[in-house]
Amino acid sequence: MSMNMANHLGSGISPQQFMDGMQKNQETFKAGYEQFNWENEEDKEFFESLNFRDDLRVLILAADWCGDVARNIPVVFRAMETAGIETEVLIMEENLDVMDQFLTMGARSIPVVIISDTGGHVLGTWGPRPAHVQKFMIEFKQNNPDREATDYQGNLAVTRQSIIQAYGEGYEFHAAIIKELRELMSGF
Repeated sequence: MSMNMANHLGSGISPQQFMDGMQKNQETFKAGYEQFNWENEEDKEFFESLNFRDDLRVLILAADWCGDVARNIPVVFRAMETAGIETEVLIMEENLDVMDQFLTMGARSIPVVIISDTGGHVLGTWGPRPAHVQKFMIEFKQNNPDREATDYQGNLAVTRQSIIQAYGEGYEFHAAIIKELRELMSGF
């Protein structure tokens, strides 16, 4: 990726400021944060090994109204805490210039986890959902290209139900996020 976020490093809020300032979904967010635990010792060791790297930074495009943020970002916060990687949150509505550089299938979808070096060069991104959940939205977008179609909203509602079911009842999806972040971060 040739994007650069140097002018945004240092402009976000801390994970704690984000959690404390949440007006919506705070209970869900904090439950996911508090319930997080390492399912796999090798994953934990991988993120611990990143403590020796001082060349990585993380920016997260997020908003408290988003259910995917409430489910997924507590896991990202925990992983980055374990890794000792400086992490900041950019509120989407206040950073549309950044958001518009990281569209998902042409749309503003959050969260977006942006991993860069200390110079702001983007090394990789993750989001808005784990792959096993996101596949339902990908399929929906492929099968429903016309937002004005009479069945668009109904099909979207069905897709959202599939997404909720794919997340599951508990926190099993946390392991999928950790796996995907580890695979991404193993590349740099």
